[in-house]
Amino acid sequence: MTHLIRLFATWFYTGNLPFIPGTWGSAAAAIIWWYLPENLILQITLILVVCVAGIFISDKYSRLTNTSDPSEVVIDEVAGMWISLFIIPHSLIYYLIAFFIFRLLDITKPGFIDSMQDYDGGLGIMMDDIAAGIITFFAIVAIRLVF
Repeated sequence: MTHLIRLFATWFYTGNLPFIPGTWGSAAAAIIWWYLPENLILQITLILVVCVAGIFISDKYSRLTNTSDPSEVVIDEVAGMWISLFIIPHSLIYYLIAFFIFRLLDITKPGFIDSMQDYDGGLGIMMDDIAAGIITFFAIVAIRLVF
């Protein structure tokens, strides 16, 4: 069971890649999303599953490693990136913009995003990335409306 927790928490070990685990996890999430069909029900289902499972998985991994927010846990970046790309057409330019906006928000954690980490356990690990994903999603929608 511990092996499965680690597998999903690190998103198939992308969180164990050197230097920038969150960026690797975000990139892996974007690549997977690119190959999924543009199906509303499928996208909503996957986002809900990764968000809910991510809370429990990251909490369990955090307890196993005795670390409050382990850097190798990137299932939160997967959730945030998938939210960022929700109902966005497969377009390299939109994906790149979403990726950079999401990473900027996730790294800098402006405003209330930073306070989302104050929740205990897996909820705190996941919520800042979920918030960054929601903001990124609305930014991409606005960009699409303008252009």
